[in-house]
Amino acid sequence: MLLSQIETKPSMAFVAVRVLLPFACGYFLSYLFRSVNAVIAPNLQHDLGIGAGDLGTLTAAFFITFAAAQLPVGILLDRYGPPKVQAGLLIIGALGAALFATAGNLTLLAFARSLIGLGFAGGLMSAMKAIAIWLPRERWAVANGVFLTAGGIGALVATVPVEWSLQYTSWQMLFWFLGGFAVLAALLIYFVVPDEGGGSDNSLIAQLKDCGIFLLDRHFWRIAPVSIMGMGSGMAIQTLWCGPFLRDVGGLNQAEAARIQFMLAVALTVGFTLTGIIADRLQRFGITLAQTMATTTLLYIVCLCLLTAGFVPASPLLWIAFGVISMTTVLAYPITSGMFPVEKSGRVNALLNAVVFGLTFIIQAGMGWLIDLWPKAVDGRYPPEAYSWAFGIPTALLILSLVWYVLPRRDS
Repeated sequence: MLLSQIETKPSMAFVAVRVLLPFACGYFLSYLFRSVNAVIAPNLQHDLGIGAGDLGTLTAAFFITFAAAQLPVGILLDRYGPPKVQAGLLIIGALGAALFATAGNLTLLAFARSLIGLGFAGGLMSAMKAIAIWLPRERWAVANGVFLTAGGIGALVATVPVEWSLQYTSWQMLFWFLGGFAVLAALLIYFVVPDEGGGSDNSLIAQLKDCGIFLLDRHFWRIAPVSIMGMGSGMAIQTLWCGPFLRDVGGLNQAEAARIQFMLAVALTVGFTLTGIIADRLQRFGITLAQTMATTTLLYIVCLCLLTAGFVPASPLLWIAFGVISMTTVLAYPITSGMFPVEKSGRVNALLNAVVFGLTFIIQAGMGWLIDLWPKAVDGRYPPEAYSWAFGIPTALLILSLVWYVLPRRDS
């Protein structure tokens, strides 16, 4: 039963404990899995004997299945509700983690990584669907921001804690542990979150037609490019290339790089929370979510330009700033949700997520193949110019996307 059909609205405490917290466990794991390779990259390269290109493709395999699953996940969310869909997906993610722990070659590891991506494909969308069901529209931005904090915590755990754990265990055992945690999260969501049922009684054909309407909507494609390049470049760097960049360009060892990544993850967590809270407050003063996103994206571009230029590459302040503002284009989700009815929110956000994560695969893998065009030094490091090109091209595309987004339209 939808919230609009319930006479008494649930309290915020009810929504936080019975809805947001269980889904947050799944999203915590989603961000941990997508970020962990940034720390274990040297271990993977040593054990598998691979270069930057293969490492980028292996890590980005998470994003290709993640993106491909978005439309089916969105349809399932709108038909059957978030608890059932997310619990089932997490079990698939747990199986992928177990396979990753036991795989002995690059091909099988890439398949396992893609299976993990499939298993965590509903981590964000299921929660956003639940938020759209249980909370009024004006609270979506702040609820999304608070929920996304769980992802930041997952990214945080994927840094120093993971690097520390590798002193006592192997990366294979780490994935066994994370797979077990995914099973527990699935059980928590299935048994704790209230089952409000499916929000749409339309046929599958009707739902697919709706998706076609979304894809043809001019407003969708006005916001999609800046969201793709903003989140795509941020995730590609934060979940993998920040580690090699800090070691190769910043001259840090693995432990030192992990400490900077820890600061980045803390900043990412703070950024997720502040994005929702600040955007929510600014709306009260007449500043729209679109205006807030455009401003923070401009600040993010400044950070990317500094990294591209190799300016103070190991500066904690630069990476903290990067973490705080790199994911602010997540505001595109509540902006997009507000364009369509609540019962269609699962699909429209899933479509946006699909194009974002599909391009993230290309960005992250492409960075690796670009970096691989330069030969390694005798100490195994890639030259700064390799990273300048790898970071510079997405930065230029983000600038063009922002111009496209803020350009005045007669039909706006």
